[in-house]
Amino acid sequence: AITLYSTHYFENDDKEARFWPLWWLLITALNGVFISSDIFNTYIMLELLGLTAVSLIAIQGTQQALQASFQYLLVGLFGSLMYLLGVAIIYRTYGVLDNQLIANLVESNLSMQLALALITLGMMMKCALFPLHFWLPSAHSNASAPVSAMLSALVVKAAFFILFNFWFEILTPVVTTTAVTILGVFGAMAVIYGSYRAFTSPRLKQLIAYSTVAQIGYLFLAFPLMFVAPDLARTAIIYFIVAHGCAKAAMFLAAGVIQKTVGHDQLSQLQGIATQLPLSIFVFAVTSASLIGLPPSGGFIAKWLLLNNAVETGQWWWVLTLFIGGLLASAYLFRVLNLAFTTPAQENAIAVVSVSEIKLLGALGLAIITIVIGLNAMWLTNLIASSY
Repeated sequence: AITLYSTHYFENDDKEARFWPLWWLLITALNGVFISSDIFNTYIMLELLGLTAVSLIAIQGTQQALQASFQYLLVGLFGSLMYLLGVAIIYRTYGVLDNQLIANLVESNLSMQLALALITLGMMMKCALFPLHFWLPSAHSNASAPVSAMLSALVVKAAFFILFNFWFEILTPVVTTTAVTILGVFGAMAVIYGSYRAFTSPRLKQLIAYSTVAQIGYLFLAFPLMFVAPDLARTAIIYFIVAHGCAKAAMFLAAGVIQKTVGHDQLSQLQGIATQLPLSIFVFAVTSASLIGLPPSGGFIAKWLLLNNAVETGQWWWVLTLFIGGLLASAYLFRVLNLAFTTPAQENAIAVVSVSEIKLLGALGLAIITIVIGLNAMWLTNLIASSY
């Protein structure tokens, strides 16, 4: 869907010529991360993913985009270095790099604890978990719309996927109750802080970027749940990733149309935009429902699964975080929709001439998927359960 959108997005031939090779390298790296079966090949794919993501932000060419891409580059390199140090410790200890062989050999000792700590620190930076999220809002909000959508929907999830595999597939004997609780606390803080910053953001894309910080936090709430009910928590995590990926990608694509049409994304100047860009606002509204967790969206099912897991495992404090996060999400997303449907004063009216929203068909498809997976929850949960 994002690729389809990108074919109609660029008006500058030079930017488009730079975009497509980097785009396919990014998709190659994403696939490489998911199919890699040894920890060093994962590092190679992770580096390719990071460098192409940085380059895709930089081709926007603005001062803010260049600063954001440079910051992302430094953070990405530091995160990769931490990961590589962890890999070196594992290889020095066991002499193997294959995921399954390591899982069969690993024991809980000081060297493996250090390796897991280094890998966790590196991946926390790459998936922007609070308080290591500082690079994400500027990187996502200053990139072009298709790049922002891909970074938020999939790229940060690649780092989470790697981290999750190390904690619950590869170095599982090292994991402790205290460790998963600490990550859960970081996740809860991310939900609240990211939602608050989204509510106070003056720009639309910055608001969506801080929303990603908050939504990533929900994934880490499942870490302490994995320690007690792994099958249920794993289903909730995968469901949440699918629902969030579709919703956030569609939301960034809709924001891209608004920004290109109006020439900016300042929220205070978007009053009445719904009359000129109805499809963009419709996509934004449907995906907002999913991010808030309103039925019958996929986001509702994902949060319901997390809530049920928390209740069933007796960890009621995570339920409180889910409720607070949902209320805050509704506050900052309805803030946008309220402005979009507010009739502006005559002097503040937005002049938009014959806008084509044809490029949003892919985004509309993603928005519809968030509703379809909410209405057909059992099909997706059964599919997820059958994969492990």
